[in-house]
Amino acid sequence: MQFVEVAVQNVRGFTPAGRFSLKSGYLVLKPPSAEASPFAGVLLALLFADGRGGDASFIAPGAKSGKAALTFQGVDGATYRVLRELGGSGTLHRLNKATQQPELVSSDASEMNQFMRGQVGLPPRTTFEQLYCLQVGQLPSRRPRKAAAKAVDPKASGKFPSLASASTVAPSDDIAASEAKARALEAELISAREVDGLQFKVDGLSSQIFDADQRLKGTEGLKVAIHDAENAWRAAPTPQTLGLPQDILNRVQRYSKVVAKRDDALVRLGADRDADAADVPDSVEPLTEDRGFWVGIAVGVLFLGLGLGLGLGIDSTFRYLALLDIPAFGFSAFVALRYVDELQKSSQRGSKEGRFDAREKKIHEEFEAEAAPVRMAQKALGVESLDEIPAALERKELLAARVVELKDQLAAVEADPEFVAASTQRQALKDQLEALNAELIQKGSYVRDIREVERELGRVKESIALAKAPPPPAAAGPDGAPAPAEPLEDPSPALLAQAADIFTTDVLSVQAMLKDRCVQYLTALTDRRYQGVEWDKEGRAFALAGGRRVPVGEIPPKDLDLYYLALRLTVVEKGSARVKRPFVLEDVFAGVEEVKLPLIARMLKHLGTLTQVLHVTPHPGFAQMSDGTVNV
Repeated sequence: MQFVEVAVQNVRGFTPAGRFSLKSGYLVLKPPSAEASPFAGVLLALLFADGRGGDASFIAPGAKSGKAALTFQGVDGATYRVLRELGGSGTLHRLNKATQQPELVSSDASEMNQFMRGQVGLPPRTTFEQLYCLQVGQLPSRRPRKAAAKAVDPKASGKFPSLASASTVAPSDDIAASEAKARALEAELISAREVDGLQFKVDGLSSQIFDADQRLKGTEGLKVAIHDAENAWRAAPTPQTLGLPQDILNRVQRYSKVVAKRDDALVRLGADRDADAADVPDSVEPLTEDRGFWVGIAVGVLFLGLGLGLGLGIDSTFRYLALLDIPAFGFSAFVALRYVDELQKSSQRGSKEGRFDAREKKIHEEFEAEAAPVRMAQKALGVESLDEIPAALERKELLAARVVELKDQLAAVEADPEFVAASTQRQALKDQLEALNAELIQKGSYVRDIREVERELGRVKESIALAKAPPPPAAAGPDGAPAPAEPLEDPSPALLAQAADIFTTDVLSVQAMLKDRCVQYLTALTDRRYQGVEWDKEGRAFALAGGRRVPVGEIPPKDLDLYYLALRLTVVEKGSARVKRPFVLEDVFAGVEEVKLPLIARMLKHLGTLTQVLHVTPHPGFAQMSDGTVNV
């Protein structure tokens, strides 16, 4: 968890208006004046709003209204922004990572607190205030000693912190006014208890409503999944939306057969073309160049001449030689006929080639009629192989089945008795919560915390009692010197109990976890005046000095403050190894020796490497040692 930005308007202790970016590491926040900025109080008011207007006390003097906002990153990684009108309403927003726009989470104070506890990772207010906020009033030296209440009012001693060292005795003429104030405080205490009881009920109802909302919101994931599945189903391609034939899947399945059929037809066509080309000569030799033709003519003429010449002159018998010209002329005629036939075949070659081309064109056209839709589907679906086409076209059916399955799951969840009970009880719880909030408004827009009223009433009663019966003189020691003052309160039990909560373990285990590191801090801060620290099983602390085991409440107040600082730094350091939460310090080192401030600054800088450390102080020395400064 880390704070990202703080924005203020008319907030006491800050500039009139401004936005301050906060980075990781050790940061020093410089107030605009000598008055310390109540940074921790503003953070508590923003993160743990009570819904009763208590944060109106942070409005700057003279201003009618004020605003404060905090942007922070939760343990879930999301960025949140809480904005509050001081003394009025507030809102919690979450940044949408996709749109980079804030989305409203809640405007109800109880719902905001529940959400930040459950989702954002905030600890309870008491834990955050006592472990991760270090204010001046938390130092043990600023708390009252334990003596006066025991001497004046035994009833008050167990309930109210004694202020014997700080209370003033009321003069006799002011006793009546003090008694009237005590009566007014008692009436306020009754009202505060009533409001506290109502607030307890409001918190309980808010918790129940939060649980019901979480149960009802459990279906939001299913609804989003159904919405996405339906959108995917609508966007899934179909033959109709792609302009493909309805039987495209059948075409894809028989595509390989169509290719094989085309190839087979082309092979047969090529064979026929080759056979025809073998029967028809490429060219026909002219008849006048055929020697066989001329030999037959010459022989026929020779025998015809011999038959005519010899048959007329010598002997008529030789005239029959003329008959031999018949086979000679027949041979020539046969050669001539063969020439004519070859000439006819040669003239028909062109027409046969045209028929082969027509057959080839028809084969390709038939193939394209089958293959074109398949290629169109491949291009429209953006797939590389034909085997992916059926899966792409069948996706719509699978998505439809997914939508039905998700709707069945949603119906089953909504039919669950616990879901039905949550949906029916939520409105009743809301009505009860509104009634309690209305009753709280009737009690007053702002009622002080019951513990604060009890403390003030205790101080007033103590003042009255001391005025009526002045305390006896201080007892003297054996040597006549005044007896030592009563010890201060030991802060260890409460602090170790809170640490046990964040470490989810018991106090003894926490003691073993913190001891070594706490001793290192303590010895460094006290210049080794104390060599160690021990805790008993109730968490009470004992400092080890000079071979003595001294309860920490009896050591000097300044040393007790340093022990408290060492323990607080140890808890934050060990806790940051599990969950990182910012550590906020106000100007708590006013009474610390100047020579120790650089050492404390180095400790805070080291702690800044583990988690975000925000230190509100005008001291220039801390600013020089820090990772950055912010003028608030």
